Amino acid sequence: MSLLIRFAPPSLTGKKYDEVVRRLREDGVLPADGLDYEICFGSDDNLKVSQVWDSQQQLDAFSERLMPILAELGINPGEPELLEVHNIIRR
Repeated sequence: MSLLIRFAPPSLTGKKYDEVVRRLREDGVLPADGLDYEICFGSDDNLKVSQVWDSQQQLDAFSERLMPILAELGINPGEPELLEVHNIIRR
């Protein structure tokens, strides 16, 4: 069953988000195994991130690589919300 994880980090800016993505790509972490998709949304000085994962194990493996980058860049991810996905409809 797929999982949805939602982050609402305090004051995440577009510049910081883009730097995280750049670092993850540079380190070979993105595209991550099991990440179906990620959506970053909101205003440029207060972004939120939602991801859909194939499994908890894949999310955990990604988190091990992500968290040190967030810490290094001074980004507090806040307390993520984790939900089981009931259904996905695609066009």
